[in-house]
Amino acid sequence: MRHYYLVSYDISDQKRWRKIFKIMKGYGEHVQYSVFLCQLSNTQKAELIAKLDPVIHQFQDQIMLVHIGPVTSEQLEKRISTIGRKYIAMNLKNLVY
Repeated sequence: MRHYYLVSYDISDQKRWRKIFKIMKGYGEHVQYSVFLCQLSNTQKAELIAKLDPVIHQFQDQIMLVHIGPVTSEQLEKRISTIGRKYIAMNLKNLVY
């Protein structure tokens, strides 16, 4: 079963940031600067973490994976609240890898 994850990262070095960005492009939809929305199985989540972990500097960088919930027929828009600009639903077919 796949789950939605919001992945956000704060990388202090531009070279490492680019590496993280390239890895993330293969796992989700780029929704904001340093933020991706992903649909991941448990195996894909473990694979993503295994790819990201050796790239970051453990004491300077941070990557957060926020579990939003299972991928179900419930609309993702109902799970996301915003302040300011409204959340615009994207084509969720793009999230399936």
